[in-house]
Amino acid sequence: MTNQNTHPTDEAHDVVVIGGGAAGLSGALSLARARRDVLVVDDDRPRNAPADGVHAFLTRDGVAPRELTRLGRGEVEGYGGAVTSGTVTGVRRDDHADHPFVVTVTGVDGAVSEVRARRLLVTSGLVDELPAVDGLAERWGRDVVHCPYCHGWEVQDRVIGVLATSPFAMHQALLFGQWSRDIVLFTNGSFTPDDEQAEQLRARGVTVVDGPVAGLQVDDDALTGVTLVDGRTVAVGALAVMARVRSRADFVADLGLEATEHPAGVGTHLATVEPLTGRSAVPGVWLAGNVTEPMAQVVAAAAAGTMAGAAINMDLVTAEVAAAVAARRADAGTDEHADEHTDERIDA
Repeated sequence: MTNQNTHPTDEAHDVVVIGGGAAGLSGALSLARARRDVLVVDDDRPRNAPADGVHAFLTRDGVAPRELTRLGRGEVEGYGGAVTSGTVTGVRRDDHADHPFVVTVTGVDGAVSEVRARRLLVTSGLVDELPAVDGLAERWGRDVVHCPYCHGWEVQDRVIGVLATSPFAMHQALLFGQWSRDIVLFTNGSFTPDDEQAEQLRARGVTVVDGPVAGLQVDDDALTGVTLVDGRTVAVGALAVMARVRSRADFVADLGLEATEHPAGVGTHLATVEPLTGRSAVPGVWLAGNVTEPMAQVVAAAAAGTMAGAAINMDLVTAEVAAAVAARRADAGTDEHADEHTDERIDA
């Protein structure tokens, strides 16, 4: 049963999953189906909450983000997993304990407690750092979007603006042309096309507008234009923005996991040493979803969580087999010594 209004207290689990989005719930589902004692801790701040729906997720296309997590929580619980609302504020390691990871959780009631785990799966996601443009944050996930595969269909055939925040705007301007013939690239003082790029933009019919952007024009709760600092307003029906992202993972710093710049230059992430399974450089800790791969769509994040869950279960199985072998050898050695003492008494 989902524990929405309380906090965990002095609990010990095989695995604690930090983050209850698609990656975390998929990992927890794999672990629960593997008969593991798994707890998901989620702060109910999904990155995709402003969006009307999740797209390109087979059988779930268009489902509301919170509905997807509601369904996922129910599936995890159906196999015996637990989901609780709370914010993880720290993780430390106690190598002398059977459950070495100590996770500090602040519940929705403000109470602070600790739960222990044998293994951790970190799926805490990202924060989008939007450019300082008046009105942009209020439209984020609606008619201000970032991914054409997530939102392109919904804004097709509108005049689509691309607000440059980096040279990546060139990629966006060309790509969004698949969904509309009317693309406007606002360089915004962040990107200047070179000669080859300018030729490509002209060939694709992209209009280039120079100058810094001040804000958005909205009429009847719909984006209608982009206003520049010089007072010009350019009509658009949607705006694409590549926001810089920041990993939400400060709580694992004490374990030696720190955010680094992603190779694609889109922001920070936690790096894995085994991307297929999500294994991190810290033994016993796995990563999945946008916290490690900012470019992953929801379905890819879910797949990564599933792979990480399977890898964690196998890691636990390996440890349990090693412990069983050691115990069997110890028992065998004790039996041999007992037989020797018995023989000595008989001889005497």
